[in-house]
Amino acid sequence: MLKLEHISKTFDKGSLNEKTIFKDFSFEVKEKDFVTIIGSNGAGKSSLFNAIFGTFIPDEGRIILDGQDVTGLPSHVRARNIGYLFQDPRSGTAPGMTIEENLFLAAGEGGWFSLGQKKVAGEFVMRLKLLDMDLEKNLKKPVGLLSGGQRQALTLLMATYSRPKLLLLDEHTAALDPKTAEKVLYLTEKIVREEELTCLMITHSMEMALDYGNRIVMMNDGKIIYDASGTEKENQTVDGLLQLFRDKDGNIQASDRMILG
Repeated sequence: MLKLEHISKTFDKGSLNEKTIFKDFSFEVKEKDFVTIIGSNGAGKSSLFNAIFGTFIPDEGRIILDGQDVTGLPSHVRARNIGYLFQDPRSGTAPGMTIEENLFLAAGEGGWFSLGQKKVAGEFVMRLKLLDMDLEKNLKKPVGLLSGGQRQALTLLMATYSRPKLLLLDEHTAALDPKTAEKVLYLTEKIVREEELTCLMITHSMEMALDYGNRIVMMNDGKIIYDASGTEKENQTVDGLLQLFRDKDGNIQASDRMILG
């Protein structure tokens, strides 16, 4: 489903701020994989998503999505096939528009333009009920008045409305309280499983990374230092992951322990 082949990227070349993010980086994701990605700050997790989504174009290498070379395509074109959720619940929705209007945007030409506004509004109610947040009773409510958890759940619904080829989740529960985060994660797993989506999820928690998905990837300094699935992932522990990080990096700072643990 997704291939990054020998990607290299350096920002601000020739200046004092020159920084190499990736050097000959390769990564492959199979269809229906649910990959959780961990690593300390600066490991390259968000940069990986930015490369996939087209926020920047690599200096070298290719990015293949579902058999199509998308390396030179801008992000707004890739967005037709990639759903993206950010850490900030305020991203991904239009706050001044109602819940219904936001969902109409997500439906696009495949929705109300072809099926009719009333029929699609009924479909919105059906889909919103699955979130179990009473949003279906407040279709005319501006999204800006929703709680962070409600807004993130709505964004998840919008991002997966047309079954994207790839779903990117960039610490999408990090800004939520624990109870709400647990509910959004439950909804995430449910939607990914039922829609059979290919999904990459960055998380700040090793425990969460082990609990969700079928594959876990650890990054450090723009490289993949651990990649496990199947029985190996099932038998892995947080302590085991921390030891792997120590072995590769040589040291774990207090801030890294907080982020990784």
